Amino acid sequence: MTNRAAWDSSTSPPCTMEHTGNSAPLASEPDIYRSVQAVLRELESRTPFSSVNKGMLRWTLHKKVQNNPANSLTLVRVVIKELEKAERLDCRTHILPLLHTLIYAVIQSAYLPDDLYKRVYDFCKRLLTMPQPYCTVGLSYTRQMKMERHTPGVLYQRMVISEQSLKNDYHPFQERVFVFADPDIFSGPFAESLRADIETSCSGGYLNPLQHMCLVVQHSIQAALGGEKCHGPKLAQTLKDLGQDVEPYFQEVVASLEQSVEEGSKGEGEILRGRLERLYNKILTQTHSDPLSSGGWRGSLCDTPLPNPEMSFHLWQDDEEIWKELAKCVRSSSMSLTLSQDQEADFDLVDLPADLTPSSAMPRHSVMSTDSGIERDLPPGAEPSPTESPGGTGEGEARLSRRGGIKMRPSVADNMALMQESLEESGSPVGGGSASLQRRAGCGGTMLFAKQQKHFTARIVVMGDDRVLGRLAKAFYFLRKREARRLFLTMKVNLQFYYIPVCEDLSPSSPVHENLSPTRDNLCAVGSYLGMVDPWYECNVKSLGSMIPKLAKMSNSSKTTEPSPFLSDVISYYVRTGLQPVYFTVYSVKISFTKLNKDPVDDVFLSSLDLDFPDFRQSTAFLKDIKHKKNTAEPCGAVISVNYKKMLLSGRDVDKGMSVRTSGAQISAIPTNETEDLNCLTVAFNETKLKNNMDSKIRTCNIKIRTLEMKSFTVTLDKDSKRTFKDVQSIEIAPCLDPGYCVQKTMRSKFSLGEEKDAGLSIYMNKGFPLPINTFAGIIN
Repeated sequence: MTNRAAWDSSTSPPCTMEHTGNSAPLASEPDIYRSVQAVLRELESRTPFSSVNKGMLRWTLHKKVQNNPANSLTLVRVVIKELEKAERLDCRTHILPLLHTLIYAVIQSAYLPDDLYKRVYDFCKRLLTMPQPYCTVGLSYTRQMKMERHTPGVLYQRMVISEQSLKNDYHPFQERVFVFADPDIFSGPFAESLRADIETSCSGGYLNPLQHMCLVVQHSIQAALGGEKCHGPKLAQTLKDLGQDVEPYFQEVVASLEQSVEEGSKGEGEILRGRLERLYNKILTQTHSDPLSSGGWRGSLCDTPLPNPEMSFHLWQDDEEIWKELAKCVRSSSMSLTLSQDQEADFDLVDLPADLTPSSAMPRHSVMSTDSGIERDLPPGAEPSPTESPGGTGEGEARLSRRGGIKMRPSVADNMALMQESLEESGSPVGGGSASLQRRAGCGGTMLFAKQQKHFTARIVVMGDDRVLGRLAKAFYFLRKREARRLFLTMKVNLQFYYIPVCEDLSPSSPVHENLSPTRDNLCAVGSYLGMVDPWYECNVKSLGSMIPKLAKMSNSSKTTEPSPFLSDVISYYVRTGLQPVYFTVYSVKISFTKLNKDPVDDVFLSSLDLDFPDFRQSTAFLKDIKHKKNTAEPCGAVISVNYKKMLLSGRDVDKGMSVRTSGAQISAIPTNETEDLNCLTVAFNETKLKNNMDSKIRTCNIKIRTLEMKSFTVTLDKDSKRTFKDVQSIEIAPCLDPGYCVQKTMRSKFSLGEEKDAGLSIYMNKGFPLPINTFAGIIN
């Protein structure tokens, strides 16, 4: 977080390394304590986020400490005391929010004494004895704190290098944040103001690569030497004066820290401190400064705030845009530096869209043929000419020609990559049978093989309601199907998905209403669920959805052109600390139509499917009134046949069938409360008179619905009227199969003798295709 809002009282310019006396004012420990307590009270508050700006207190607290190393050190001391207190009182609601706040402050601290590092590390280790998700988060932070304790500054260094794509020979990992917004909600000046807030407010608007290198060198030396051996302001001024000459020192710092990580705890960091102290003296002697002069500067360090990652804002108009943006980044020159020649050759075999090809002269490698390939099947007048026939000598018409090519089969490495992507990591039972009804989160499965470490991480942040998540699920599914045919991104890009629910209160006359389905009780059902299972997500991310329209309106009405840093700061905090995925099952639906000349359609949905009989929609209210007056319970609607597999907690699914008369149905995949936190579909019928042996709600993962009368129905996926299908006769719904599993199953079928049972490594693969959305804690039971 690098920028100042209009109400920020900090006096130092953004992203500068100044003496603490000229930075943010020094806050006392009681002041920091009161701020932390205010954040905890806000966390426990059940006030609707529309009436209070949740998340602002957490952001204000970090802004207060980011530009003053002394404030950051005080925050670490206060938060670790609160964590130890929460552990004694078994107040688990506070543990993970405080832990994320603590680690975020540790990474940005200019210097921490070893005893404080030890307290943080010991607390993270004690979390390993607690249940999920505390042990998972604790394990991740235990590893980080062990590395940070023996190699101070390495987490900050790696984060800046990867997020800012700084070239070096020791840490080749890169990260990029892509923000995709729903154009139905964000449009016109609204979208442009958000683009300015997100892209211009990021570090790229203020710092260049050399300044980022200065930040890394400054922070690494200060974190290792502390105020007693390092004169922070003098070092900052020297690095500024070096200009282009700072890059060799940056490379040397990166090499020293990475070598120290490889050596582990050998020497307890003394070797690293010796290297950096010699480098510090060397840097100061370049400008003829005396590194040993210690008059009046003892303990003074310089602030090195963590720059926001590079972000790009996109209005999601094209379903292929995610794939296109990822392909552009992978093919970029900065990315190609980390790829081998074989990997670069693979790129040339990929059938990229036209706008991604480097030049118009590049030949296409995937051409659909509409002929049989046999010359005798040519139409009259298109016979091959003698000049183009083998051994021919004359002139003639153009002949049918076929380009030379080979049939590409997945290699062993490709198959293993697909298998590793499909290996159990969402906690599903081994064997891939009927999954548990309880939704899973985090990495609960046991990995047989360590996944390939990918050099590029794409953090996809989507903003909108359930409609944009439905589009994301569809885009992700077809991206994986494309990868199953020919690997391009799977072996090189690690995808992380994040969701910011935004649902503006629209007036009935708004054109956006045209894109909503008739049943729109809760347009942000997924966001409400994530806020229900993760209170820190509710406080910092879900509440952001109600503030984004206000920020955009303020930016449009403000006379100043300076963008607000709040949105980019919160997104940066979310993508850095929200690393625990919640898995949502993606369901496939096969839609058949009443018209025989219309082919069936295969599609997917994530949150809901609405089934509606238009003939009965207008008369529903009238018939309700008649039923109330006559005290009758005769249902209204068409007769449909329903065949489904009833899901039971015992795992013994039961096949059932029935016929009902209804005017419509709602099929929801998102639970509405914690008591019904089940990973299955809930089917509810409209205006239906149920028999005694029929359930009021059907819980299933596989269902078939077919109309038994000469009446068709309408299907709407994920509350999006743009994904509405009319004149539907039947639908079949089942969980999507992972393309990686399908490829493996196809290969096994060639060598099997009709046995369908999984064997070998397949029993550890996840049959289903989940969409992981990252939160701060996953699911807190």
